[in-house]
Amino acid sequence: MTETEAVKSQDTPFEGGPMDGRVLPVLLGPTGHPPKTYRIPVPDPDGGPPAVLVYRRVPRGHSRRLGLIQGWKYRYDPDDLSGGRLRWPWSRPRIRPDVAPSRKPDDADG
Repeated sequence: MTETEAVKSQDTPFEGGPMDGRVLPVLLGPTGHPPKTYRIPVPDPDGGPPAVLVYRRVPRGHSRRLGLIQGWKYRYDPDDLSGGRLRWPWSRPRIRPDVAPSRKPDDADG
């Protein structure tokens, strides 16, 4: 394996949740960015199915002059609504069970 074929990783901080304040090496994708979501399975002490902690990638900061992203960090997402599915532009949005759907008021004139 040559240097160009080596797997690259980046030390990425985690914010919020049980991983708050930790910095882990995260593998970078072909574009040089870490994945958009980072899932950490946590085993259940009673032997049940493992719980999954979900962290979303957010910009760590922006440069002053051009506004370029200066790195990434992961922020805890306790309300993971994606369910592990890919979101395509033509897919319907998932309905959150805790939020009532917004409806237009009835038109009194007609």
